[in-house]
Amino acid sequence: MAVVGGRLRVLKLRSTAPDPSEAVRAGLAALASPGTRVRLHYGSTVATNALLERRGARVALVTTAGFEDVLEIGRQVRPRLYDLEPRCPEPLVPRGRRLGVHERVLADGTVERPLAVRTLARVVGAIARQGADAVAVCLLHSYANPRHEAALARALRRASPTRELHVTLSHRLLREYREYERVCATVLNAYVGPIMTRHLHVLSRAVRGDLRVMQSSGGLIGPRTARAEAVRTLLSGPAGGVAGAADQARRAGLGRIITLDIGGTSADVSLVDGAIPYRTETTVDGFPVRLPAIDIHTVGAGGGSIARLDAGGALRVGPESAGADPGPACYGHGTLPTVTDAHLVLGRLVESEVLAGGLRLSRARAERALATMARRLRLSLTETAAGIVRVVTAAMERAVRVVSVERGHDPRRFTLVAFGGAGGLHAAELASALGMSRVYVPRRPGLLSAWGVLAAEVVRDYGRTLRMIAPRTSRLRAGLAALERVGGRDLRREGVFHPVFEPALDVRYAGQGYELRVPFGPGWLAAFHRLHRHRFGHADPARPVEVVTLRVRAHGGRLALPPDPAPRHGHARPITVRPVVFGSRVARAPVYRRDDIPPRHRLTGPVVVCEYSATTVVPPGWRLDVDRVGGLVLTAS
Repeated sequence: MAVVGGRLRVLKLRSTAPDPSEAVRAGLAALASPGTRVRLHYGSTVATNALLERRGARVALVTTAGFEDVLEIGRQVRPRLYDLEPRCPEPLVPRGRRLGVHERVLADGTVERPLAVRTLARVVGAIARQGADAVAVCLLHSYANPRHEAALARALRRASPTRELHVTLSHRLLREYREYERVCATVLNAYVGPIMTRHLHVLSRAVRGDLRVMQSSGGLIGPRTARAEAVRTLLSGPAGGVAGAADQARRAGLGRIITLDIGGTSADVSLVDGAIPYRTETTVDGFPVRLPAIDIHTVGAGGGSIARLDAGGALRVGPESAGADPGPACYGHGTLPTVTDAHLVLGRLVESEVLAGGLRLSRARAERALATMARRLRLSLTETAAGIVRVVTAAMERAVRVVSVERGHDPRRFTLVAFGGAGGLHAAELASALGMSRVYVPRRPGLLSAWGVLAAEVVRDYGRTLRMIAPRTSRLRAGLAALERVGGRDLRREGVFHPVFEPALDVRYAGQGYELRVPFGPGWLAAFHRLHRHRFGHADPARPVEVVTLRVRAHGGRLALPPDPAPRHGHARPITVRPVVFGSRVARAPVYRRDDIPPRHRLTGPVVVCEYSATTVVPPGWRLDVDRVGGLVLTAS
């Protein structure tokens, strides 16, 4: 998606897994004239895939002697309460590459045991012998006094002036207490940092202009920051989707929404009740990441998710995916049955309409991919395909309940905003399963993540551990002002000269092990008591309150995007009528091209709506209205 000459232009290309920058270069060549200076906002899955596929850097961990095993000990948390044999992911740094150094800084920043020069030499030599590509340095209480970490960094750089050694210092990445979460974030950053650095280096050479990278928090950072703190980009793509969905929902006058982003590999859901929800800690593939991120729940249920029968003969879908290469069988290269193949067999995808005819689907290949499974299940092809869709929709339903019902929200009071290439295929059936009566499909749903990245602004988040009971307001203001000075300096380097600062506090009752975040300002203490009562059902204004962490979000530099008006003079004539399977029945459904349906037009399901980047299915018992901005509003009759 690009703004060229004040107009919005779109293009969708297949991913190039060996070198993702190839697809970016091809897109730039198609959308911009040669030699044009561009400003590229880039959402990337490079760091995510490196972690999921375990092909990150060879990392050495340097920590305080006696704390080498914190990475494996973790917390006393059981993600699956009734699992009798829980398994944690293998640590990204094996025991042999964890180096303990004799030094000690206390929690108040006092140096109890200095870091000796001979210790520095020993660490540098050990890392050289191990052949590490990256080093994670996380010393005990370095958030309070980073002197020893800084000394280690200087020694490592002096010892390898010509070698590209990626060094991550915990006090620069996450200057907050909680040892396990801090060492995890530092190791993760070292693990994905070198591959992200190489990728951005190649991409920067291909881009004539400015490059900014999307973070998990929904804001942009420059390439220098993205290389040094690559872990901040782990949820880059999904964050763009939530930001884009929230923006389109505001334009359509929608308040409370649940976003549904279905791509090739996963389904990402988020609940937005006013402001976009953020978390200070999220989990990626079993690893805690204590850095700001949009609150998104992900399940392996996308268009490319592979269907299979387990050892007991039960039908399973995902989390394994056919990916971009080979992709679903109907794309022409794959052979395994996927969710996309099931939709094609059910008649919900039109072979000649994907990417405006740029990708022709093969129904014959989809049927061959499902045939073996159908024989084993003793079902017809359509019954097998319908079963695949039901199973994957059930996984999405569970995901939506995690962000809604499990947190005290009734999904029936929200609008389901569906996007991604496959969002509109599942939205109405998923809404029915949840008791929701309205679905919204914004314009260009398959490119909505790109819209969110394009519309994003530069954002930097800062935190500093305080841990003080009943601190004076002057102390809080001084600490927050120091963070704002750092934020102002960093954003000026990013080209933002008038940033907006949002100060906040992580607060808890003294003795608790968890915090709530409240905006800082007059009445912050009363706001904490109210939030605690709302979240947990009780509050105690007489109990001492502890401010654990000072936080500041600095942001600015948003692009002014042109309007994206819907076509006004469509004729709303179907291009064909075809049989489509809904549950156990077949209905003849008219097929429309989305740009042929003018605003304020109404259609009654069953209907299939095709467009360049996605397909929307309106089942029987639902109606479709086109709103004033060209969005599709699906309502249960």
